[in-house]
Amino acid sequence: MTGFDQILEAGIKAGAAPGASAVVLHREGVIWEGAAGERELGSGRRMTTDTVGAIHSMTKAITGAAAMQLVEQGQLSLDAPASEVIPWLGKVQVLEGFGDDGEPTTRPPRRPITLRHLLTHTSGFVYEIWNENDLRWRETTGAPSLFTVKNAGLEVPLAFDPGTRWEYGIGIDWAGKMVETVSGLSLGRFFEDRLTGPLGMSSTAFSHTASMRDRVAGVHRRQLDGSLVAAKTAEPREPEYQMGGGGLHSTMPDYGRFIRMLLNEGTLDGERVLKASTVREMLMNHIGDLRVSKLRTIAPAYSNDAEFFPGLPKSWGLTFQVSETACDTGRNPGTLMWAGLANSFFWLDPKAGLGGAYLSQILPFADSLSMDLFFQIEREAYRQAL
Repeated sequence: MTGFDQILEAGIKAGAAPGASAVVLHREGVIWEGAAGERELGSGRRMTTDTVGAIHSMTKAITGAAAMQLVEQGQLSLDAPASEVIPWLGKVQVLEGFGDDGEPTTRPPRRPITLRHLLTHTSGFVYEIWNENDLRWRETTGAPSLFTVKNAGLEVPLAFDPGTRWEYGIGIDWAGKMVETVSGLSLGRFFEDRLTGPLGMSSTAFSHTASMRDRVAGVHRRQLDGSLVAAKTAEPREPEYQMGGGGLHSTMPDYGRFIRMLLNEGTLDGERVLKASTVREMLMNHIGDLRVSKLRTIAPAYSNDAEFFPGLPKSWGLTFQVSETACDTGRNPGTLMWAGLANSFFWLDPKAGLGGAYLSQILPFADSLSMDLFFQIEREAYRQAL
């Protein structure tokens, strides 16, 4: 049993999750894959490396890569008004607040939204589970929740003028719609034709394929006493769009192939899906002096307050958090990461050529035990690399 296996087994025994799978890799190949625990509590069905889970916002990086393929081809522009592709984005208003009568007050934005804004969470679009005004606007107007996967759930006002601050939000769902509009393909078909297919990610899709269905992990919820119970999480019956910001299901070996492609500047096993210069651009800070800030929950059933490496400066690339300084796990400055709502996480360190991904299926987000297990695996990767 390797050090990675010991860490993962110990973490599961300590209650980090009913089960988890993970992969650690170098740009030259896979270092380790492992799994421990059960797919569902009490089921006796072992977690395996090919277990499928909802990766939620780990989808964002794949959507960003798809958008950048179209930027390479001149079909999308990072800095042209996004309304040239989707006219509604030229009509969206900024929500200033609520009047004495409780009705929302809005105004036009001071500058147009661009694809760069959408990919960097500087567009003004936010998430209802971390922004009180967005949630209040939905409740006041009767607009559906984002979780209904209805188009109307995306047609919400901005929380601030584009380019003026960073706040995590639904911008990459709109970027996915831009990919669909320009390409004439559904987002899932675009991924299959140009990204996940060429990269050999055969267990990555918006809906479970027949081969994925028998390998799916159940979702669990952390109780106030720290215990875990099975959670009922039905898929939307008739989703109106494929969520570029959070709709994919995948395995960690699959996602590891995507990370290795980025570490190899756009190519994997002889398949080039992005230019090297494009990947280098994606991994840079694109928000200037703005900084990533803590996500403060207003929906504790979905998320705890969340911030990775609090106290250290973080910027944002296209479409990753960028560490501006070294971190205690071993990360170099310029290391990138992000996560998924059900406590899945990934990182890639271009300087060290290291990366990895971790899958658990528990709510709420930013679970301290599951997140710590991911960071323990990361620390072991750097320890072994020394």
